[in-house]
Amino acid sequence: MQRDILIIGAGGAGLTTALKAHENGAKVTIITKEYPTRSQTSMAQGGINAALGNAGEDSVEAHISNTLKSAHGLASKEAVELLCTEAPNAVKWLDSIGVCFSRTKDAKIAQRRLGGASAPRACYAQDYTGMKILHTLYDRCLEAGIEILSERTLVEIHKSDNRVSGVSVLNIKNSEIESYSASAVILATGGYSRVYDKNSTNSTASTGEAIALALEAGARVSDMEFVQFHPTALKNSSVLISEGARGAGGHLLNSKDERFCDELAPRDEVSRAIYEEMQKGEEIFLDIRHLGEEYIDSELPQERKLAKLYEGVDPVYELMPIKPSAHYTMGGIEVDENSQTTLSGLFAVGECANHRVHGANRLGGNSLLELIVFAKEAAIGAIEYIKSVESTETYKSELNFASYFCENPEIDFYSVREELGELFYKNVGIVREKEALEEVLVKVDGFIEALPKMGVKDSSSIYNTNLKDFIEFRSMLVLSRLIALGALQREESRGAHFRADAPQESEKFAKHTIIDREGVVDAS
Repeated sequence: MQRDILIIGAGGAGLTTALKAHENGAKVTIITKEYPTRSQTSMAQGGINAALGNAGEDSVEAHISNTLKSAHGLASKEAVELLCTEAPNAVKWLDSIGVCFSRTKDAKIAQRRLGGASAPRACYAQDYTGMKILHTLYDRCLEAGIEILSERTLVEIHKSDNRVSGVSVLNIKNSEIESYSASAVILATGGYSRVYDKNSTNSTASTGEAIALALEAGARVSDMEFVQFHPTALKNSSVLISEGARGAGGHLLNSKDERFCDELAPRDEVSRAIYEEMQKGEEIFLDIRHLGEEYIDSELPQERKLAKLYEGVDPVYELMPIKPSAHYTMGGIEVDENSQTTLSGLFAVGECANHRVHGANRLGGNSLLELIVFAKEAAIGAIEYIKSVESTETYKSELNFASYFCENPEIDFYSVREELGELFYKNVGIVREKEALEEVLVKVDGFIEALPKMGVKDSSSIYNTNLKDFIEFRSMLVLSRLIALGALQREESRGAHFRADAPQESEKFAKHTIIDREGVVDAS
């Protein structure tokens, strides 16, 4: 079967791109590692930004200003203007296809203020915004008859005549390698914050292998050192507690019941304030008790359920113990205004791409917006591209993972993965410094060198998640090295990247860290 476009990933970015491409007559297939309803988009709770002015005075200009300020000089003004100008249309489109937003008394879409915003701008659906958007998009894709192939992990990007012509995937159900050809490939696979392992709010699928494979194929990545830590994840599980809880009036308290920061400052500032309190030996809590049970059950029902399930506390009556956890990765695959990478035929959208709208620190509520706005751009860009491309011959992959199997590996890679996560949380986390970053690079290089001593114990072919996990782990090592390298070379503090040994922004580093497969490329 000849497909026009292959979309890798079935979260909000992938599903929206598929719908937009299908509407424009393209033959589309979605390939996804997990089932669509389990994608990371479902965990986005707080809302999607749009200057509608339904809950107070707001403007597109204010949205642009807030986004650029949060980005600390590393966003493209043109890209941000597109994002914010198209925001009302994006929300209107979501509303038209059935997303059940919460409503005001006069039936307008309800909005609340998130951190870094000058107005209540985030359109929300209780505290299930991402999930309700995702499920609606999935329903529309099913109605449209778009082919969705689940439980397949990307393992190779094909190139033919200097352009991308398809992919190979590992079918998790039977461990077979499958190859698919298309005139264009769009990566929509999400971010890479599971490098931080249990110290991340993200799905276990957010391992970034598509980014590593794109780099290997010849694309460029940028700004990998910028990792946003969400201030309020539950202490013992890193399960996210929505910024909507603070937007509704929740307080951050230390062990002395003292409020110690502006809860609605940008996320990097709030996370550092919490970190500083934790360094003093303080435990940190989120307090929403004063909001009352009726409001919590109406507007924040998921937060109550999560706190009770994962922390054993009822936030109607008790404080929620929290900590900052790795949440969103601003870096990713370099793309142009058409969402195309430096490789012909390869496009990227969503968190795996760097559209240069988030810069050094993403504004809360802009991630869901990015998915919708740039998915449309990616679909149009890919359709325009394939008009000039001839049909692609079927590719047969020669990949063989036999060397990965080992009945008794010397080193358990799961233990190394956990060690890597703790190492990154401590040394490449909220606060960084030169010696610690150098230590991380030595450690990561050691892990890479030791890969032949690791392997897959499970020799079965049916649902061999051990093999899938090892493939992901190898990519995580590649990406972790890039994160640490970028953080070491950026000798300044900017947005989510804070160097204790260089605490000020420096004009010298007011540029992007761009990396190709040969190493770091200096660029303005």
